[in-house]
Order: sequence, then structure tokens, then C-alpha cells
Amino acid sequence: MDTDTRQFTTRFLDSLSSAPGLCMWLVRPLQTLLVTGEPVTLAALAARTGRTEAAIREALATMPDTEYDAAGRIIGFGLTLNPTPHRYETSGRTFYTWCALDTLGFPAVLGHTARVTSACRATGEPVRLTATPNGPTDVEPPTAVVSLITPDQPTSVRSSFCNQVHFFVSADAANDWLADHPDARVLPVTDAYEAERPVIEEIIAADPSPDCC
Repeated sequence: MDTDTRQFTTRFLDSLSSAPGLCMWLVRPLQTLLVTGEPVTLAALAARTGRTEAAIREALATMPDTEYDAAGRIIGFGLTLNPTPHRYETSGRTFYTWCALDTLGFPAVLGHTARVTSACRATGEPVRLTATPNGPTDVEPPTAVVSLITPDQPTSVRSSFCNQVHFFVSADAANDWLADHPDARVLPVTDAYEAERPVIEEIIAADPSPDCC
């Protein structure tokens, strides 16, 4: 990764860290429950984190992008049961993610391997890869890239970031999209994973216990 790209990824991480709606200590426990394939209750999250349901409810109130079913159970936060363009298959189950970057990072957070299929934002052609805890492999086409964006005043994780983080089959395929998003850049899939690693490490290190925060 060259110096200019490193500077861009630093801006990306700074912008992401300033976005509301990302409670780090809750992300991993929530996704660990979601990946079982069933909607998640407050009681299950409380048991998983050792916190009260009231504390979980308070934390979720700061995460407005969280998806719920009609019964009030959680069905999505980054990893979701609702279809999106980003198909994520693991352990015989099919999930979806909010953005291209999610597909690369969740295997490291959750300790599994996933098969990812996503349509190029520009052409509709499929981008396929295997996402492992150590990064992406078997990327097809090998020219595939991921878009990243650095908004100055992000309003939420999903609206400001996820909705703009796409796969493209090549950097050339992203040219028109980039023309409309001057604060964005596309990176090869492996570089995009490297850019995300500090966030992955922060999620993994976050302590969900009541004594933490």
C-alpha cells in the first residue's frame, strides 16, 4: 500500500470512528448470535454480554441502523437476514451484509470462512471471493476493487459508509461512480481488507462485560 493510499485509509478510519451508531462492545456478541441464523432477542444479548436487558436496550438506542422484525427481535446489524446485494454464505447458511467491506471483515470477527457473491455496482457482473479470518482469497475477477468513502460529517454507519461501499469488477468500471463521489476511492480487495483491519481489531478487543464501560 503506497503512502497516498495509507493517508486515505487513515482519513477513512478517522471518519468512520466519528460516525454515530457503532457500539463496539456490542457488535461481536450481536453478530455471534445472528450467525446462528435466528433473530436475536434482548434476553439473548443480555445473557451473551453479562449485562442487563435495560443496558442492552440503552446501547441499541445509540445504533439506529439496527434491523428488527415485527416481534422486535434483531435481524441485522452489518450482518443481516434481509437480502442485500452482498450474499454471505457460511456453515450452510445464507446471510447478507450491508456493504462490501463487511464481507471481508466479519470472518475475522467471527472466526469462520464465508463464500461471498456480490454484483458489481456498475455492471451487475458478479464478484466472488472466499473470505477467511486472515483475509480474502480466490477473488474473481482478480481485478475487483472496493469503494471507500470519507464523509466529513457522517450521520450513521449505514447511511454514510455502508451504502457507498461497493464491489466493482475493476477500477475502470468504477470511473463513473467515482466521478459522482469525489471523496471516495477504490482499492484492490486485499488492500480494502488491510484498510479495515484496525476496525476489526477494535471490535475483537472490545470487552462486552459490565465492568468495561
